[in-house]
Amino acid sequence: MILVTGGCGFIGSSFLLQWLSEVGEPVVNLDLLTYAGNPANLASLQGDPRYHFVQGDIADSTLVAGLLARHQPRAVVHFAAESHVDRSISAPLAFAQTNVLGTLKLLDAAFAYWKSLDRESAARFRFLNVSTDEVFGSLQADAPAFTECHRYEPNSPYSASKAASDHFVRAYFHTYGLPTLTTNCSNNYGPRQFPEKLIPLVIHNALQCKPLPVYGDGMQVRDWLHVDDHCRALRAILERGRPGETYNIGGRSERSNLSVVHAICEALDALRPRAGGRPYAALVTHVKDRPGHDRRYAIDDSKIAGELGWQPQVMFEEGIDQTVRWYLAHQDWVSSVTSGAYRQWVEKQYSGESTVPAEA
Repeated sequence: MILVTGGCGFIGSSFLLQWLSEVGEPVVNLDLLTYAGNPANLASLQGDPRYHFVQGDIADSTLVAGLLARHQPRAVVHFAAESHVDRSISAPLAFAQTNVLGTLKLLDAAFAYWKSLDRESAARFRFLNVSTDEVFGSLQADAPAFTECHRYEPNSPYSASKAASDHFVRAYFHTYGLPTLTTNCSNNYGPRQFPEKLIPLVIHNALQCKPLPVYGDGMQVRDWLHVDDHCRALRAILERGRPGETYNIGGRSERSNLSVVHAICEALDALRPRAGGRPYAALVTHVKDRPGHDRRYAIDDSKIAGELGWQPQVMFEEGIDQTVRWYLAHQDWVSSVTSGAYRQWVEKQYSGESTVPAEA
């Protein structure tokens, strides 16, 4: 049995589906079901005796302690987080509440549970903290990629909150001996991603012939990692990673935001041509850049490749084609998550009306 937090989100649900399909070990999924947590992501698990869902907050210490005592998991895999940079700029306190305080309370509950275990169970227990490469800040165009030893230099409220949570995880290993693992991954993409993120947002807008918003000149570079590859890496780290270590996970697919948008447009031109044959790229619209926008992220994955034998299997060209096809085939899913409140937020965000924290 393992306990997963935030399992109804994009990466968490992908992990659970892959885990139960390829590993089969029972799972408890603790998710608060905020706006980006969608139980429909896991509809195929309904009635599966290996899957147990609990709606609740990672900051609810009594609830978490009860789940740990009742289910006796051998690991906690911690996905639950506020994760969208744009939202962190307008509402940073929510990110501190969930990502920092929530993680700290989860760690404290896990530590108390771990201390109660017998020697053999304690030795095999793991706390896997799923984090981001954004904690490392921004790279120059010709700078070496991020290694696990790169200095933390977070530039957004989101990345600052994740950096703080990473530091608490490290502290619980070094101070208390809790067997922790931390991963820092690059930009994920794939099916079931909430359409506030670049790739699903562009697909969603394009199909409605709406403007495709690109921040600034669009030359911000990211390393794109297919979510299935990310989940395979997490499984390898959970099983064979060394306690107290961090592991970088990348897709080996650096692309500018603008080139990603054009790749989506080209895929849609082939799969769902516009009336009159006009290219989707004609909808690209450059909008005011967001504050503190990091210019480049890149991942050096030599540590996980060398120690654990992992490497990405899905290259970007294949992955983006698969992703576009999934969204085309699941427009009902998109409709179910794009509520009126979500549409209002998107319109405000990309109109330039909201560029400073609400608390300022």
